[in-house]
Amino acid sequence: MQQNDNKNTMAFIAVAFVILIGYQFLVLGPQQKRAQAELQAKKAAEAQTAAKAGVTLDASGNPAPLHLSRDAAKAQSPRIAVDTPSLSGSIALKGARIDDLLLRKYAETTDKGSPPVELFRPEGAEHAWFADFGWAGANLPGLPDSRTVWTAAPGQVLRPNSPVTLTYDNGQGLVFTRVIAVDADAMFTVTDSVKNNGAAAFQLAPYASVQRQGITDKLGKTQIVHEGAIGVLGAGDKRELKLSKYGAWKKDHPLESFDSTGGWAGITDKYWLAALIPGQDQTIKAQYRVTAAPGADIYDVNFVGPTQALNPGATLTQTTRLFAGAKTVPLLRQYEYGKTTPPAIWQFWNNPKAEIPRFDDAVDWGMFRFFTRPIFNVLEIFYKLVGNFGLAIMLLTVVLKLILYPMADKSYESMAKMKKIAPEVEKLKAKHKDDPAKQQQEMMVLYQKEKINPMVGCLPIFIQIPVFYSLYKVLTVTIEMRHAPFFGWIHDLSARDPSTIFNLFKLIPWDPATAPVIGGFLDGNLHIGVWPLLYGFTMWLTQSMNPPAGDPMQQRIFQFFPIIFTFTLSQFSVGLVIYWCWSNILTIIQQYVIMRRYKVETPIDRILARLQGKTASAT
Repeated sequence: MQQNDNKNTMAFIAVAFVILIGYQFLVLGPQQKRAQAELQAKKAAEAQTAAKAGVTLDASGNPAPLHLSRDAAKAQSPRIAVDTPSLSGSIALKGARIDDLLLRKYAETTDKGSPPVELFRPEGAEHAWFADFGWAGANLPGLPDSRTVWTAAPGQVLRPNSPVTLTYDNGQGLVFTRVIAVDADAMFTVTDSVKNNGAAAFQLAPYASVQRQGITDKLGKTQIVHEGAIGVLGAGDKRELKLSKYGAWKKDHPLESFDSTGGWAGITDKYWLAALIPGQDQTIKAQYRVTAAPGADIYDVNFVGPTQALNPGATLTQTTRLFAGAKTVPLLRQYEYGKTTPPAIWQFWNNPKAEIPRFDDAVDWGMFRFFTRPIFNVLEIFYKLVGNFGLAIMLLTVVLKLILYPMADKSYESMAKMKKIAPEVEKLKAKHKDDPAKQQQEMMVLYQKEKINPMVGCLPIFIQIPVFYSLYKVLTVTIEMRHAPFFGWIHDLSARDPSTIFNLFKLIPWDPATAPVIGGFLDGNLHIGVWPLLYGFTMWLTQSMNPPAGDPMQQRIFQFFPIIFTFTLSQFSVGLVIYWCWSNILTIIQQYVIMRRYKVETPIDRILARLQGKTASAT
């Protein structure tokens, strides 16, 4: 029988491999070819359009680049340097925009010498992203716009506690002044004022905007992380989290307007955020807007304040804050609460005393936020204690196991009893194989006699589902997990296990992804590292310690689960696999102790007996 099982397993693996290879060649391959053909057709159409418009073509007959390099785009304007412990970059005097920012504390990859993450880039460069501020009004003379070059005293550098001042005189009676300050982390404060030196009164309204000109192909592709427009808008207790993902924003809601008192709004990626924060007592009209433009769609989140009268000799002033940085939860909460007392538990979701309402909702906690937030808080506490997020995940697992211990203990006790009476159950099935009703009746009598509730064994599984999802969410959306190392070859708990069986877990200096034809396949669904394999083994051992399913077909299906889940979890963040593997180990220990108590033989007993050259016994 064991030989047949091995043959069936090998046959399954062989068939699965053939199916996966077939899927690569018959489905993924044609899809990639179609995508390449569509891209070539798009380029041809752009070239034709460019030729008609008189755009210069290169030597290959293709249109010249529509975008400047980042350095060339920066060179289009004189600049003031930005130099803080967290940020580097510059402010363009042309348009007085904050449009050039690098995040000093975050690298693009875990490789040594990797450049810092780029947040903002100037207009003219591909995928431009910047913040704009100013005044709007009808029939006003000489309002500054994106082409206006502001004046600044030479030698200014924007540093914490060292703001910079920009001025512009339109020569028609209006003098504009912009003072930009920044703290040591990620918050800019932009104070705009305009003085009327003329003889006529004007009507002005302040505005602020965060704009992206085109997005990369990687953005908005995952369902578990929100990327796109985000804000908390409304009035008082009725403020709501307003979300619009890039795809739906462009397709279904290219223009949305919100009336709000205070709040905040901006554009977010998985880990990065650019958000505008008006005065919290200011009435504004906010907009999420997508505008089609040649070369790239423009994604714009903006707000306009109330129109105000600017009489001769008077001055109007508007202060707006801009958060531009990483969505680090402690930092977001620091800005949210400021110097106020942390909220009471019943005010946690909408604290009326917050300086920036619900600012840590910039992190996509998801529909289980009542669970994902506490999980992150516990992880953060453990991390401060041990200094390693992998160990913090393990400690969290222990805490969850302790919380669920009473229920799990009853469950595993029930499983142990069921495994102990398994031979009697098999006898009943054989005795009443032609009478299912009688078989079920006799089994229920046996369960009652042994005080067994079969349903109790399922409870830990159902309880772990929201825990699994919530931890997956936390590991995916919180930047604290990004590039967080564990031990050995694990340098990023938020990424999958980088080792793979195809180079003997990096013992062979070869990258399977470079293999011709099947490289993408080997680096895709077949990429299985050490931790997924450990997980598969612990899942098999856990299953082996459980009572067998009543139906032979179910038993056969369950036997394949460790293989299936090994392949599935191999694509998940390794931090999640470590959690699940460690959870299985703790479960195995608990099950083993209980089964020894009831003198039930386990696979561990058999393994130990073989190692010792003895016959297995649970006594």
